Amino acid sequence: MTSRLRTALGLGALAEVVVFIALGATIGWGWTILAALVTSALGWVLLAKQGTKTLTELRLRAQEHRAPGTALGDAGLVAAGGALMILPGFIGDVLGLLCLLPGTRKLPRALIARVVLSRLPDRARGPVRVQSTRPAQVDPEPVKHPAVVEGTVVER
Repeated sequence: MTSRLRTALGLGALAEVVVFIALGATIGWGWTILAALVTSALGWVLLAKQGTKTLTELRLRAQEHRAPGTALGDAGLVAAGGALMILPGFIGDVLGLLCLLPGTRKLPRALIARVVLSRLPDRARGPVRVQSTRPAQVDPEPVKHPAVVEGTVVER
């Protein structure tokens, strides 16, 4: 595990503890524990409902021989959101809801895409455009060696 990831996980856990203590001091420990249990139960319910819906969409795409598209990404987000909702902690519950609810999944998907694109080399990011030119005259006789296509690669 890299040091950045360990630091992020440690700070996230510390933030969860601080929010839990602040909420307990504000509304009382009994209500705070009850709220944590309710959000975990809500996480199980949402995970079951959205997980079934997403897996049905994946199965349908596979039967129709279509590319999985965003359904595969949605399945990953539903799994991550369910895990965040089930684990105790209110910050994780908010992040889990963003991943579980269909209307809010666009935000984590866009953030993940931005992070992935920022780590790709420049040559792999954008669309690749290729220009080709035909020779003036094409020889109709079969060629014994592979054909050579002249062209230029245009980069951004």
